[in-house]
Amino acid sequence: MLLELTIAILLGLLAGTLTGLTPGIHINLIAILLLSISTTLLTLTSPITLTIFIIATAITHTFIDYIPSIFLGAPDEDSFLSILPGHQLLLKGRAYFAIIFTLYGSLTSLLIILALTPLFIYILPTIYPYVTRIMPLILILTSLYLILTEPNKKLWALIIFTLAGFLGISSLNLNIQQPLLPLLTGLFGASNLIISIKQKTKIPPQKITKLKNIRLSKTSIAKSTLASIIAAPFTAFLPGLGASQAAIIGKQVTDIQDQREFLFLLGAINTTVMALSFIALYSIQKTRTGAAVAISKIIPTLTTQNLITIIATIIITGIFASIITIQIAKLTAKNIHKIKYSKLSKIIIIILLIITLIFSDPTLQGKILSLLLFTTATSLGILTILIGTKRMHLMGALLVPTILFYMF
Repeated sequence: MLLELTIAILLGLLAGTLTGLTPGIHINLIAILLLSISTTLLTLTSPITLTIFIIATAITHTFIDYIPSIFLGAPDEDSFLSILPGHQLLLKGRAYFAIIFTLYGSLTSLLIILALTPLFIYILPTIYPYVTRIMPLILILTSLYLILTEPNKKLWALIIFTLAGFLGISSLNLNIQQPLLPLLTGLFGASNLIISIKQKTKIPPQKITKLKNIRLSKTSIAKSTLASIIAAPFTAFLPGLGASQAAIIGKQVTDIQDQREFLFLLGAINTTVMALSFIALYSIQKTRTGAAVAISKIIPTLTTQNLITIIATIIITGIFASIITIQIAKLTAKNIHKIKYSKLSKIIIIILLIITLIFSDPTLQGKILSLLLFTTATSLGILTILIGTKRMHLMGALLVPTILFYMF
């Protein structure tokens, strides 16, 4: 059994690395694909082994996915906030530093997860029924708070949030099997790449140094860690809110201004939210991520022994994923300046489009609708960038449908 679980973790590390490095492929998509063939897979292995593979893949993904986000400007919905500070450091030849700061955050999240797990097990089941009753109010107030944090263009922030909300509602009502793939890929991936092509971005040689030279002060670490502890638990069980929204909330509460602190915060929250979604599945039987949904179908009721195995998998995977992240970040940093960024961006857009057409829906009609949705979402993403508002308001595409679901 131990050998089987070890192999599952190793395969999860490999799969999470591939999904993290591939623009437009989110772990939720992989989880759904695995779920669709789970009946066949369960004839070859046990439910807990398949569960461990999914968790290892998901956790590894949260470590790796900042590499395409920062180096290529091709994030998923959990890492798109890293584009601004990450891209600025990229243009200064310090993208490797940016990756390491997110890595420090992800590693710190392993301790945060251990600290928050008892709270999720013993307190969350008591308060969650009350939270559910006021869920729409919580999500509305959170949305308004995020809009009001827009420094100069609050009206535009509201407009973008509303338009994204309508687009989200429309996408969920289309006859497409995976509407979130073209929606989120267009909003957060293709739009930024098109802007990069227009601006004719040139990447300078990147500086690589020893980890001991890439430091944060104890105060910065404490501030970013506190922000993660405050913000991450809410998005781990509140629907429609992701790591990016948690990062903004944490940033505002603790007044984080430094780019390095914010990247640390993003890494910490991204991994914490994913891991706590598995703990929430055990404590309140609610699924917060696609990976958690897949696990709930494979093992309907998690036992305490399952939970211990899951926590051990999270910690072990996180340690090995950090080593993989460092090596890939070094390799990318050494070679990224040799590539013409505009051509690379065009290739990535084509890849995103192909992925969307392949995985969104098997029917011709579904593929056409997916293409239209991808184009519309990309256009809204470009509009948001050109206006100069924060791209987090595009998450109205998920928040508005969620609010309406709980209200009606």
